[in-house]
Amino acid sequence: MIERPPLGRFQYHRLEFKRRVPAFLSSHKTLFTVLWITAFASVFVWQRNIVGSGFTVFWRVPMRPIPRLRPVVFNLTDFGGVGDGITLNTEAFERAVLAISKLGKKGGGQLNVPPGRWLTAPFNLTSHMTLFLAEDGVVLGIEDEKYWPLMPPLPSYGYGREHPGPRYGSLIHGQNLKDVVITGHNGTINGQGQTWWKKYRQKLLNHTRGPLVQIMWSSDILITNITLRDSPFWTLHPYDCKNVTVRDVTILAPIYEAPNTDGIDPDSCEDMVIENCYISVGDDGIAIKSGWDQYGIAYGRPSMNILIRNLVVRSMVSAGVSIGSEMSGGVSNVTVENLHVWSSRRAVRIKTAPGRGGYVRRITYRNLTFDNVRVGIIIKTDYNEHPDQGYDPKAVPKLEDISFTGVHGQGVRVPVRIHGSEEIPVRNVTFRDMSVGITYKKKHIFQCSFVQGRVIGTTFPAPCENLDHYDEQERPIKLAVSRNLTNVDYDF
Repeated sequence: MIERPPLGRFQYHRLEFKRRVPAFLSSHKTLFTVLWITAFASVFVWQRNIVGSGFTVFWRVPMRPIPRLRPVVFNLTDFGGVGDGITLNTEAFERAVLAISKLGKKGGGQLNVPPGRWLTAPFNLTSHMTLFLAEDGVVLGIEDEKYWPLMPPLPSYGYGREHPGPRYGSLIHGQNLKDVVITGHNGTINGQGQTWWKKYRQKLLNHTRGPLVQIMWSSDILITNITLRDSPFWTLHPYDCKNVTVRDVTILAPIYEAPNTDGIDPDSCEDMVIENCYISVGDDGIAIKSGWDQYGIAYGRPSMNILIRNLVVRSMVSAGVSIGSEMSGGVSNVTVENLHVWSSRRAVRIKTAPGRGGYVRRITYRNLTFDNVRVGIIIKTDYNEHPDQGYDPKAVPKLEDISFTGVHGQGVRVPVRIHGSEEIPVRNVTFRDMSVGITYKKKHIFQCSFVQGRVIGTTFPAPCENLDHYDEQERPIKLAVSRNLTNVDYDF
């Protein structure tokens, strides 16, 4: 008789498992019960997760938790808010802001806007406040203008931008604030501007339309990770503010028939950064301003120290990034870099006129890409739109120290159009590293008038003869024959 070696621990458990499984499966009643319980639990979980969220085969991903960014945190529902898109939540927002206004010494408060559609009339923010828009949280502006308060005209614009007298306030507003944050998980502020645009075209409005978000006379403002769309007028309008950052923001409006829906309009602002944004609107993507004619000259607040970078912009009506035309307080120390403008009428533009006064100087453009753009770079000095007849036509602006480095693209009809004049010449303009694919085979597509400056290195298309030409080592090759030559042609 041959003795078998004793079973090891692993072999013993394996043998025991084989012995017990057939015994368990032999009980049909037990097996049926287990399968029935499993199926019932699966259906229960499936049904629970599709309620209120459309049809989803598997359970939905949990809502992203909202971070705590202030010592005290409120939800809009704490103040009676209802996110059904029908209930008016103005009083809920006002009660929430009032509660936060009492927390300044404790570090302020945070107001969370949960998922839902939160209809509201305009309301004000307060200092030391964070407005947090959750994913799928939408703040809706009420369409009836009777709910929108009237405000005095902006002091640097005189009687009003569209009509003399009072103007409509913004949907989200703030004055004389400090430390304000509007952020979220890409929630949305929707101005529902369609009604406003229609009434504007039909001349049914008696007052200047209001912006979507307007912050005035304030400092330390951060706007990030949200979507702004369908503003009645200018979308985001910081006015006479300092230390403003706009980052990772999407701004949308129809590219046609959405009049004056500028994306971001820094107005008499200082120390501002706009970065990592996507903007597609019915007017200028960005328009830097500082007041209008004699009112802007009297107000005397320039826009200065502004950095714009890493943007993708579309504007079929106006331009990707503009300076002016309301620039009477002056604009200086502006850098625009890493800008991509696509399917647009113009890419970058400076616009002004006699009567504006002020100045545009020390403006730097770097790494610009134009993709299917009618006019790439334009400086226009006859943008003759004035608030009233009280402007001084002898108040002419100064345009100087403007540089373009790294300009590339394709499908551009007119790469450059610098239209200076005898009374408003453009001085000290520099082009370097420029190569733009063109769509129009005509001699004068790099257009100039009353401009002084230089081209460094090889440039395509060939520059106008108003500019001095230097090699890559900045040694002179050919000097301009005349600064006042004119070959500007608006017929193409």
